[in-house]
Amino acid sequence: MKFFTLIFILLALVPSAAAKWDPQSLDATVKNAIDTFYTPGMSVSVVHQNQLIYAKGFGLANIAKQLPVNKNTYFRLASTSKAFTAAAIGVLVDQEKLDWKDLVIDHLPHFRMQDDYATQHFTIEDLLTHKSGLVGGAGDSMIWPEPSGFSRAEVVKNLRYLTPRDQFRQRYAYSNVLYITAGEIVEKISGKSFEDFVDQHVFKPLGMQCYAGDMPKTAVNKSAMSYGHRDSEGIYPIPRNAIQGDALMSAAAGGMVCSAAEMSKWVSALLNDAKMADELSDLSETSEQPQSSQQLPFSNKQLNKMWQSYTILGVSDTDTEWDSTYFRNYGLGWRLSNYEGYKHISHTGTLSGYQAFVALIPELELGVVVLNNGSNYGARSAVMQTVLKMFIDTEQKDWVAEYVAYQDEREQAYLSRGDTTPKALAKGTLSNKQVVGTYSDQWFGDFIITEQTTNKKANRLRITSSRMANLRGTLSAFQDASYKIEWDNKNAASDAFMHFELDVERKVIAAKLHPFSTKTSSSHEWRDMHFLKAE
Repeated sequence: MKFFTLIFILLALVPSAAAKWDPQSLDATVKNAIDTFYTPGMSVSVVHQNQLIYAKGFGLANIAKQLPVNKNTYFRLASTSKAFTAAAIGVLVDQEKLDWKDLVIDHLPHFRMQDDYATQHFTIEDLLTHKSGLVGGAGDSMIWPEPSGFSRAEVVKNLRYLTPRDQFRQRYAYSNVLYITAGEIVEKISGKSFEDFVDQHVFKPLGMQCYAGDMPKTAVNKSAMSYGHRDSEGIYPIPRNAIQGDALMSAAAGGMVCSAAEMSKWVSALLNDAKMADELSDLSETSEQPQSSQQLPFSNKQLNKMWQSYTILGVSDTDTEWDSTYFRNYGLGWRLSNYEGYKHISHTGTLSGYQAFVALIPELELGVVVLNNGSNYGARSAVMQTVLKMFIDTEQKDWVAEYVAYQDEREQAYLSRGDTTPKALAKGTLSNKQVVGTYSDQWFGDFIITEQTTNKKANRLRITSSRMANLRGTLSAFQDASYKIEWDNKNAASDAFMHFELDVERKVIAAKLHPFSTKTSSSHEWRDMHFLKAE
């Protein structure tokens, strides 16, 4: 027997990477996950070796209407939108209209950070790497709860008011406002709205019926409602985040809409382009590199750029135990890690009422998309783990049970730290008359406090944001010159302190907000706001 014939026979006896692929078992896992993690519905697609081998929907897109989820149901992509923002920049780089190393200030002259060095050296690449020096989530109060009362131009203008915690490019801290800034650059350079550019130059070339901007009514009618869960009331809708068909200010950071079936086209094109990039890896970085056969709207060179490591991320003991992960980094709109010996490229998306997870293992030509309309990450994570492990020669676990145990463990650890609910230790010292008025912050706008008389409770204080429609609540005396804000929409924002400042005549002149907690923190959403009371 010839040597090569023997080799082929032996290879035929080795199980393929998909030997454990079991769609029926996956069906059962998805059903278990959505039931266990209080998730009304989920849609999943799996691409393997250039074939869409799985695309199904489970549960309900809308409970009230009893509308089922299918592979074409639309969900918000949340932060998995960021990869499309990076893609839009990549298209413009290929068009030679800008470069990743261009300074942001050269394209957006009104761009300013508090740190002058950062302002003068901030590149387009820096916008996407999450190491600006700001705290994680800085400026998110301009974006959420939606609908936002801020424009993208205002978000960029207000960056100068956000206080850095670290030096520029020092360490990772997740930023949505800088992805919105990247969206503004796309608009400035292309001469089109960010939404139109992504729809026409990213989605359209791939044949994807997905939306960065306005949606047709037919697509809106196929969209999933957003839901949350509380033990006291069960699953409840979150209408403020529901897909209405209108473009959102947050599009570049997390506001795009797509279905699992349409996202499979994105995953397939990326995998094919990655395969071609591997074949061309011996070419120099400056060599001319052709487009893939799937016609990604940007070149292999740009894909390699997006999938490089720029920022070091932490690795938990759980990551190592479950997936043999020893490094995690951030690229441009993507997270990169090792996963059971393979290169793993992924991103999650989290928004109240929607969860998303996109993952690729190029070496296995495997891509997975998980979209759902719940608020518990356990559902998407258990399903993603189940799929990926089916294609890897490793032990398969009951990942739903694993995530239940993991969340229980984290809850017990949280409870062991003690109750952080503040208890009043003194009486309030201010009258309603002293507190009523308009309080203005130089970048966030106004909070208006009024006194109302109702049948149920007389002389109730109400607080309303002039910019964010869902920030409305009741103000009540807590102790000394501190009040508690209880927001009407508990899902939109957590309760907060409002600490009033007085002059020597005990006249209220200003106020600051802080989370309603005994824990001291300098990284909360209100940290850069100082509200001065109008005369």
